[in-house]
Amino acid sequence: MGRNPDTGEENQPLAFTQSPAFEYAERAILVGVELGLPNAIASDDSIAELGALAASAGAEVAGRIQQRLKNIDPRTFIGRGKTGEVRELANREGATLAIFDDALSPAQARNLERELKLRVVDRSQLILDIFAQRARTLEGKLQVEIAQLSYLQPRLTRQWGHLSRQTGGSGAGGGRIGTRGPGETQLEVDRRRVRERLTRLKSRLGEVERTRTIQRQRRLAVPYPTVALVGYTNSGKSTLMNALTGAGVEAADRPFSTLDPTIRRLDLPGKITVMLADTVGFIHRLPHLLVEAFKATLEEVRTADFLLHVLDASSPLAVEHMEIVDRVLEEIGAGATPRMMVLNKADLLEFPPRVTNNFETVTVSALRGEGLERLRAAVGRTFANLREEVAVTLAADRGDLIAMARRDGEVLSEEYRDGVVAMRARVSAPVAGRLRKAAVAPA
Repeated sequence: MGRNPDTGEENQPLAFTQSPAFEYAERAILVGVELGLPNAIASDDSIAELGALAASAGAEVAGRIQQRLKNIDPRTFIGRGKTGEVRELANREGATLAIFDDALSPAQARNLERELKLRVVDRSQLILDIFAQRARTLEGKLQVEIAQLSYLQPRLTRQWGHLSRQTGGSGAGGGRIGTRGPGETQLEVDRRRVRERLTRLKSRLGEVERTRTIQRQRRLAVPYPTVALVGYTNSGKSTLMNALTGAGVEAADRPFSTLDPTIRRLDLPGKITVMLADTVGFIHRLPHLLVEAFKATLEEVRTADFLLHVLDASSPLAVEHMEIVDRVLEEIGAGATPRMMVLNKADLLEFPPRVTNNFETVTVSALRGEGLERLRAAVGRTFANLREEVAVTLAADRGDLIAMARRDGEVLSEEYRDGVVAMRARVSAPVAGRLRKAAVAPA
C-alpha cells in the first residue's frame, strides 16, 4: 500500500467494520462554540452533555475549551488563535483526541487534524461511534454501518489525499512525471467500495424492514393499540419499560443504552391491553444520518397510536429536552400523535417539577416503582375514552370475534337467530373495524 508522505505511516485499506469499544481510555479535549442560534442548548450545558457522550464512548475528558463566535471560520471552524490554544492544552494534558461539539465539514476536520496533530471527531461522529458499540440486532448493526459509511463518503480524502494526485494514462499527455499510474486511484477504489457496500447494506436492510413490516402487520391483526415510549436519551424509558412490563431490557445510566426497539404486552385497568414499545432516545443535534438510517426503528414511533413522552424531571434542562423531543417528533412525522407526559425520576426531586405543557401529566419514579399505578390508570382512561360502540350481525360460527370483543371491551348485548348473532359492543377502534369487516349484515 505504500507509506503516507505526511506521517511516514503504512497506509491501510479501509475496513468496513463496526467500531469496537475503546480498549483503553483515550484522553480527549472537548471543544465547544456558542453561536447564539435559536432553540440551542447553552454552550456550558451542551459541552457537559458532550462530556457524557465522550465518557460513554470510552474516552477520558482531559480538558475543555469554549468560545463565543459571531462567524464560523471556514478553514478550522474555531479560528487560528483558538486552534493554537487547543493544541497547547492537548500537549500539556497528553491528549490524543479532540472532540468538537459541532458538525465539522470534511475540509475543516482535515485542516484541524493537520494543525493540531490530533485525531479530530465531531459530535455526529462521536454519536455514530456510540451507536456502533451499542447495536445488538442485525437491523441495528446495518443501520449504524449505513450511517457510518454515509458519514465517511465525503471524508475519504482524509485517508487517501496523497494518492489522489495519481492520474491515469501514459505518454506525453498522460500527466506529469511522478504522477502517472493506474487509471483508478486508491481513493477512487475506496469510494467505489463504499458505494458498493452501501448498496448491499441498504438491500439487506430493506429485507429486514420488510420482515419488520410483516411483523407489524401481524401485530395489527391482533387488535391491540401500540404505545411508544419516547424521550430524551437517558430519561429513564427503559427503566419504565421494565417496571411496567418486566421486559428485562438493559437500563443503564448512560446515553443511548437502548438502540433496538423492544415491544411487550401491557395490561391496563378496564380490560384494556396495549403493546408497549421502548425506542431509541433523542438528543440535541441528533445527526440526520441517524434519523435517516433508523427510519425503520423510528417507524414504531411514527405508527404508534399513543406516545408516552418520558422526561427526566430532575434535569435542570428538562424544558429544553422536552422541546427538543417535540421538534424531533415533528421531523419524523409523529408530531400530531396523541401523547401523555411522564415526569420521571421523582425520587430525585425536592420540589414538584416546574414543567408546563398541553398534555396530561403523570409524575413517577420508574426506579422505585412510585406512581406506576396512576400511570396505568391514566393510560387506561385514555383508551377507554377512545372506545366506540358498534352494532353488527355476525355468522354464528364467528365465536372468535365475539371472544375478542369480550377481551377487548364490553359486549352490551348478543342475540342468536337463524345462524347469525346480532351483537352490540363497546370496543377499541381496531376491534370495531374487525367486527364491521366480518359483519354479514347490519344489526
